[in-house]
Amino acid sequence: MSKPYFSFQWHITDECDQRCKHCYIFSDGKHSCLKSMTWEQIQDTFYNCLDFCEVFGRMPYFYLTGGDPILHPDFWRLLELFHDHDIKFTILGNPFHLNDQVCRELKWFGCEKYQLSLDGLRETHDWFRKPGSYDCTLEKVKCINKAGIRSVIMTTVSKTNMSEVTGIIDAVAEAGANVFAFARYVPSGGDLDASMTAQEYRCLLAACDKKFKEYEAEGCQTYFNKKDHLWTLYEYETGEFTFPENAEKGMIYGGCNCGACHITILPTGDIFACRRVADSKVGNVFEDRLADVWLTSMEYYRDFDKFNKCSRCKLLAWCRGCPAVAKGTNGDFYADDPQCWASVENGLIEG
Repeated sequence: MSKPYFSFQWHITDECDQRCKHCYIFSDGKHSCLKSMTWEQIQDTFYNCLDFCEVFGRMPYFYLTGGDPILHPDFWRLLELFHDHDIKFTILGNPFHLNDQVCRELKWFGCEKYQLSLDGLRETHDWFRKPGSYDCTLEKVKCINKAGIRSVIMTTVSKTNMSEVTGIIDAVAEAGANVFAFARYVPSGGDLDASMTAQEYRCLLAACDKKFKEYEAEGCQTYFNKKDHLWTLYEYETGEFTFPENAEKGMIYGGCNCGACHITILPTGDIFACRRVADSKVGNVFEDRLADVWLTSMEYYRDFDKFNKCSRCKLLAWCRGCPAVAKGTNGDFYADDPQCWASVENGLIEG
């Protein structure tokens, strides 16, 4: 039996060609010194991650990111380290430095997926990121696919761009992206409107679901990944999600990975429970053994009975919304997800 995977979202550098309006690094306007790991720190971090997986019987999976990881001077050296240990990985990066040769090399080193971002149609996306970014992103889907790497397009949704999401789906399908998903904006001090109501978000999910099904019926090759855990709530209402007959009370079967099978490591070495959860530092990889941190500081993020609303919801074991959005909105990891519409009235929340 193969070991379960554990995911490390590893930010090796803050260096980036863009200054996105919703970026955690730049959105507050206070980031004056960009950080990057040294090669020695990269090696120490890598073996700390392998030690963690050895202790807990997991297989490591790395989501390599930044900033843009390809800008790190030791980027290719790190990929050699992955290759030497037969480790597959995904890159979350920008499109600007990709070409056919680069993508072929990424594939050879073991890159399985390359994730790009699309945060609106042309005018909106280029406002979010930088002029020309929209067209460049869609153009690079082809060379990613040609190299045999799965192309992923990710959208960060807020009230600022929610009206364009169905149009983004059309653009992504036309470009031939292998995977499309979206996640919600976590308020972090930027210019984006975070006031999307629960009912507005439910209507957006319904519109996207309709679009997804239309493309699937046409034989579209894009896989529409329902990443946001509130899709579970939506599909419970539509009858597409039902409770497994063998589900055990008290077990957690899905939903947010924070505290379950994921951690984030920043270029400073800081270990975060989740990059999207503000102030979720639990240690530093240059000073702490990850296996020890997992059993101590990370316990705070696994106290499921503390969820104000989710702990009373029938979908607790499969959903829990997005605690990062709750934290960004209300300052509390265990507060109500502001876009969740589960209630006593619809029979999901105990009174």
